[in-house]
Amino acid sequence: MHAKEQKILGFDFGMKYIGVAVGQTITKTATPLCSITAVNGIPNWDQITQLIQDWQPQTIIVGKPLNMDDSTQHLTFCAVKFANRLRNKYKVPVELVDERLSTWEAKQRLFIKDARPTASELTEVNATAAAILLEQWLQQ
Repeated sequence: MHAKEQKILGFDFGMKYIGVAVGQTITKTATPLCSITAVNGIPNWDQITQLIQDWQPQTIIVGKPLNMDDSTQHLTFCAVKFANRLRNKYKVPVELVDERLSTWEAKQRLFIKDARPTASELTEVNATAAAILLEQWLQQ
């Protein structure tokens, strides 16, 4: 019996940028796709709808930002709200994943040492962070 491949979209939520990656369950790998701009955490929903239509994910993963001591922050509540909107709008299962250090790891992978990356580097960092959290979820 062969396992059916499932496509998963991953979102690294941010107030200005939301990184996006796609992964699949057979190889348990993820690929950075893009970064969507957001205004105060509100994304361009047309872009997200296009991604959902293009990739037809069976599950959506959203990074849940927590402080290192497991406490929540304002961004945690915004990410949960974003996840709930995805679930309600697209009728796809959405799971929250601890995303601590995913942005740091993305910068390490991309060899970005600057504390203030350029706009193009930020796009790459956010999409790579989404891929990292998606890979973590796939390998659990």
